[in-house]
Amino acid sequence: MKQSVIGIGEALFDVLPEGKKLGGAPANFAYHVSQFGIESCAVSAKGDDELGKELIAELDAHHLNYQIETVNYPTGTVQVSLDANGIPAYDIKEGAAWDNMPFTPALEEKAKNCTAVCFGSLAQRSEVSRNTIHRFLDTMPDEEGRYKVFDINLRQGFFTKEIITESIKRCNILKINDEELITISRIFGYPGIDLQNKCWLLLGKYNLKMLILTCGVNGSYVFTPGEVSFIETPKVEVADTVGAGDSFTGAFVASILRGKSVREAHELAVKVSAYVCTQNGAMPVLPEEFKK
Repeated sequence: MKQSVIGIGEALFDVLPEGKKLGGAPANFAYHVSQFGIESCAVSAKGDDELGKELIAELDAHHLNYQIETVNYPTGTVQVSLDANGIPAYDIKEGAAWDNMPFTPALEEKAKNCTAVCFGSLAQRSEVSRNTIHRFLDTMPDEEGRYKVFDINLRQGFFTKEIITESIKRCNILKINDEELITISRIFGYPGIDLQNKCWLLLGKYNLKMLILTCGVNGSYVFTPGEVSFIETPKVEVADTVGAGDSFTGAFVASILRGKSVREAHELAVKVSAYVCTQNGAMPVLPEEFKK
């Protein structure tokens, strides 16, 4: 089966103190998958505006494949401020082009041939894009070797219990961080404080192939039925953490598609995301040693 990996959702500019950079989890994810020689594509929407032209130029500069529809809304922007530790806070503008992604015949074709897709909660804040993402997931064949990754990426207040539930039902890999796990445990009424127990609960309840839990400096876990992999987070000099989670997901998915074991994929994902933290921005070129 020919590999075809899709990141679907928001495409935008992160407006940082030093200027603006191409952002949004789908492009970050697709970029990191592509660095491992696997065909990937960012799917989103842009406005018919200057920023939209710049968005396409940036995607081209990063040698990314994309399917970006032009719609009658402004290209998305996010105001990003970094704290003293390089941890970002986001102010995400509403009514953006990526809130209005149409489900086109071309996108339907992509869904039928897709081997792995990554989607999040943010791009589902509006009904139009939520329906497009659901249709994409529902069109994708449900067979062995195809992965639907819900990288939850909770942002501001842009999520509801229903959005999370519908997404977890549709995915077979859930990626979540420790803070997000606490939030959704509160929403779902899961008692207790043991994060691992909550992961086993979600894995079983939603019949997931894998659940990835990242805990920042405290390491990361990959749960599969009957097994768990834990790896400590390498200690590195952090420039900023923007896009580190997306690079983790991209490296992990690329490794699984290349036939690596869960443990091997986990090891590479940890190395890649630690490296991305040492670089400014979400899309540095990875050292060759990671791509073997």
